[in-house]
Amino acid sequence: MEVIAAKELQEALETHGITSDVHDGYGLALVSVWVGLVVWCDGARFWWRTGWDARRGRFVYAWHPVTEPDRAARRITFRYRELRETHPLSELIAESMS
Repeated sequence: MEVIAAKELQEALETHGITSDVHDGYGLALVSVWVGLVVWCDGARFWWRTGWDARRGRFVYAWHPVTEPDRAARRITFRYRELRETHPLSELIAESMS
């Protein structure tokens, strides 16, 4: 179930022009989107890191139910765009893609 949901999210991300990889194992599926953006799926929900809470010393997460992969993809797209600005491709990788 979690892999099916992760692949649905992957397809929804593609409609936003975002390519990703899906991996599964140990009862979870992972959708690798960008540096610092991995979406976990347990078959019931997707969740991903959205930042750092310095006061508490831990990551902050967002989540969305797997029943709405299109809406989850839209939310993930916002985070993706933030990370693309702060973590662009290295020159070596960018050159290899041209």
